[in-house]
Amino acid sequence: MSSDEARAPQKPKSQPNEARVIPLRPLGKEAEQERREPLWRDLVGDVLRRERLAQERTLKDVADAARISMPYLSELERGRKEASSEVLAAAARALGLGLPDLLSLAQSRLVGLPRVRPTKASLQGEVRLAA
Repeated sequence: MSSDEARAPQKPKSQPNEARVIPLRPLGKEAEQERREPLWRDLVGDVLRRERLAQERTLKDVADAARISMPYLSELERGRKEASSEVLAAAARALGLGLPDLLSLAQSRLVGLPRVRPTKASLQGEVRLAA
């Protein structure tokens, strides 16, 4: 063995039973989603779900009290649907909150999130209106 071979760093041998993590989505999309502005429906849905779970109540119980369907409430909680103010007020009331309470909790979550700076690519196609 030459002296160069002796000094060269040895590559670790891979273990046959070593687990590998394979991302479900490409890392580029994950980074893009982290930079994206949060959606109001996601914030409100998160507040509804947290409040319901904090009260140890089921979707069915809250949906019945709010007089909305259980699948619709589930979609609201997951941020899949934009609810009218009447539906949000009914869901909030079912959880013992007023609409201002629900919106204030969602706004507090929004303020706590890191600010998203627009990138040059996101500004392309910007529309400006003149007065």
